[in-house]
This record gives sequence, C-alpha cells and structure tokens, in this order.
Amino acid sequence: MSLKKASLLILLILVIDQVSKIYIKTHFMLGEEVDVLGWFRILFVENDGMAWGAKIPGAYGKIILTSFRLVAIVLIGYWLWDSIRKNSPKILILSVSLILAGAIGNIIDSVFYGVIFDSSLGQVATMFAEEPYGELLKGKVVDMLYFPLYNDILPSWIPIWGGEHFVFFEPVFNIADTAISTGFGILLVFNKKAFPKK
Repeated sequence: MSLKKASLLILLILVIDQVSKIYIKTHFMLGEEVDVLGWFRILFVENDGMAWGAKIPGAYGKIILTSFRLVAIVLIGYWLWDSIRKNSPKILILSVSLILAGAIGNIIDSVFYGVIFDSSLGQVATMFAEEPYGELLKGKVVDMLYFPLYNDILPSWIPIWGGEHFVFFEPVFNIADTAISTGFGILLVFNKKAFPKK
C-alpha cells in the first residue's frame, strides 16, 4: 500500500469520525439516547480519560495523558512511514493506518474540543462557543456507539453472578476507537502475514 492510499484511508476515517462526533455534540445532550435496533443504540457520553473512563489522577493528569497521546501519534506516524518505505506487507500498513487514524481522531477531541464547544450537560452544545467548557489539551472525547447485546438478569444457575443484572457489551465508543480496535485485531489475527519471517 502506498503512502497516498494510506493517507486517503486515514483522512476518510478522520472525516467520518469527526463529522459523527460534531453531529452528536451539536444535536444531543449529555446522556441522551436513541434506540436504533434494540441491541444498537446511540448514547452520547464524554470520556475524560482513557479507555473505559480510566483517568490519570491529579490536576495535570489530563495534560499528561494528552501529551502522551501526541507523542504516540508521532511514533505511530513514523512506524507507518517506515513500513511503507521498507515495502512492508499491505496488511501491516493497513493496520498501522487504522491505528493512526483512530489515535488522531481521539486526540483532536482531547486537544481542541474543550476550547471549541460549551458544556453538553443539560443542553445541546454550541460549536465555537463564547464560553467553552475547558482548555486546550483538556477536551473530552465524544463517544456514542452502544451495543448492549444482552441487557437482563442472569439466570440464577450461573455461579457467582446468577440473579444479577448484566450488560454485554457495555462500553460506549466511537469511530476512532473502532479503527484502533480493528487495526490491532488485524495485527493479532494476521500476525504472521504482517510480520513475515525473513
């Protein structure tokens, strides 16, 4: 895969990711939910930290996380460029392109959304607001894809958790997260093709 094709793929994912996030941010209040198919819902949540809402504690935790993400993007970008330069397998270049696109998509939220939008709590946010909700490098990542494939009480015969309420799949994510997960998934499944022995 050429650098041009990889760049077009990254750009396409970024456009879809950011258009979907901006639409949700400017049309939904925080916590608002739309049932699409029962097992698929649009649920607007904001993620202030890492995957599953994990955070680095302290006043500078968000800045440290965002700075780490920026460094990671540079390293992944170099990995992509180097893979193309070395004419690595297409499956590797595809995977790294997906991971890079997803990482850039989420870093845009973290870096800029805090100074572009006002709060979504109890209201629909305004883009280019006069009173934004945060600061540069302290934005929240917009998530909206929710797939509660099972949302019920577990049968009582199941050990330990029987009789308790259980949701599968509970995390809410976005297009960028999907790109990152797909990229890593391809690397895991097609590891031998991505990293052939010389």
